[in-house]
Amino acid sequence: MKRQILLSVVGALAICGTAMQAAGGPLKVYLLVGQSNMQGHAQVRTFDHIGMDPKTAPILKAIRNADGTPKVCENVWISSVDTAAPEGERHGRLTAGYGAWGRGPKIGPELTFGIYMKQHVDEPILIIKTAGGGKSLNTDFLSTQCRSLRVQCPTVGEPQETGKDIAQARAGRPKMTGQYYRLMMEHIKKVLGNIKRVYPA
Repeated sequence: MKRQILLSVVGALAICGTAMQAAGGPLKVYLLVGQSNMQGHAQVRTFDHIGMDPKTAPILKAIRNADGTPKVCENVWISSVDTAAPEGERHGRLTAGYGAWGRGPKIGPELTFGIYMKQHVDEPILIIKTAGGGKSLNTDFLSTQCRSLRVQCPTVGEPQETGKDIAQARAGRPKMTGQYYRLMMEHIKKVLGNIKRVYPA
């Protein structure tokens, strides 16, 4: 399982390399994919608390301007898809607001990742982020290589433990399996297929 997931990630990175060459410019592309923690549920209004600890105070200076507004990264761009967000893709220069959808602007790991990564590379950065809360790596994010095996041999114990009908659970398994893996790959290919739409440099 781990090996097949690793191969899927390597395959995605290979796609990135091809697209960067086609774009004709030095661009660092990073993929951020995950569940609720990757969505990011930290409210912007909680930023003040970062400055209360001397150990984390430098982070506050890195993400917020002197006037209290979130910093906008000049040479770091992002395309983000939150599966819970009705507007679908959000893209632009990296700043606060690319966290989980709803109830005010939020941040996820993308903000500090982009800010601190830019301190270590000279090239412009493009972050492609896909996140969906409450999903399963064993089903929703299962790669294409693993899907056929998972559909043929569903875990029988799962529907029993949740009180669901086993036959019904198995019938719905093919549709559920790999759904968010496919969404992730579609998002990556869409962005890399027309990078200038997201990174107009």
